[in-house]
Amino acid sequence: MRAARLIRMVLLLQSRPVMTAAELARELEVSARTVTRDAQALSEAGVPVYADRGRAGGYRLIGGYRTGLTGLARDEAEALFLSGLPSALREMGLEDAASAARLKVSAALMPSLRDVPDRTVRRFHLDAPAWYKEPVTPRPLSGLAEAVWDDRTVRARYLRGGPDSAVERELDPHGLVLKAGVWYVCARVAGDFRVYRVDRFSDVAVSDARFERDERFDLAGFWAERAAQFARSLLRAEVTVRLSPEGVRRLPYTLDRSAVQEALEAAGPPDAEGWLTVTVPIESEEIAFSQLLALGPESEVLEPVALRERFAAAAARLRELYG
Repeated sequence: MRAARLIRMVLLLQSRPVMTAAELARELEVSARTVTRDAQALSEAGVPVYADRGRAGGYRLIGGYRTGLTGLARDEAEALFLSGLPSALREMGLEDAASAARLKVSAALMPSLRDVPDRTVRRFHLDAPAWYKEPVTPRPLSGLAEAVWDDRTVRARYLRGGPDSAVERELDPHGLVLKAGVWYVCARVAGDFRVYRVDRFSDVAVSDARFERDERFDLAGFWAERAAQFARSLLRAEVTVRLSPEGVRRLPYTLDRSAVQEALEAAGPPDAEGWLTVTVPIESEEIAFSQLLALGPESEVLEPVALRERFAAAAARLRELYG
């Protein structure tokens, strides 16, 4: 356990000019005192870890010290070659760079691990686009990727709706996200962080000016929060439905999972027949009709009345068809 932590500490110090004890403690999930002891142990083992004193001080490696990749375990090497999506790298214009990096890593691996790249490619392939959609690379993507890497300001025209709804935006792009085959850019605009679909940019001009990146910005956390907000914002109506035990089991696979979970937790006990009545947020009656139809006789819509009548009419048609 400690040996793995010491290796990770060396790799962290290789990746940055200097790190404070607090930063290392946070990355390694240990106390600052443990960091001090680990630094001393590395120094005694011949790793040139130097501690700068003072407010601007910290730990650094001296003499251009580098360690090779001989410490990689097999599962670590396999995970390394799984990281990243080939299609995403290609669309961002990074396919050649990624290929060169993989070759360098392969050359640095121990002889016993030289089979890892071929072994991994033969067993796993990551395909990001959704089904039934022809993947199309948005024209502005490579420029936005360049701006994200170099922290460069971007001026762009964004189509909010139709072709006549274009607005001018000056963005500080902090990150790109690929969701179900669709690219999004998370950018700071007038002090606030917002999300834009890349395929709705008509013109993108990458400036020579660099912006100051907000180091507190957490791309994964920000995206998860906004994605959850967006999903819930779509649920503008409600449906009350009575469910058999099988219907209860299948409902999370039919409607929004988190909304269903909350509805099930708020529901009362089952009735005498074992059926449960729940009220769940939905996008619209039209969408709820197609979604709940998949439950068949395992659900009974109670409200709204118009939706119940629509199910009754559909049931009558099915009875006529099947006798």
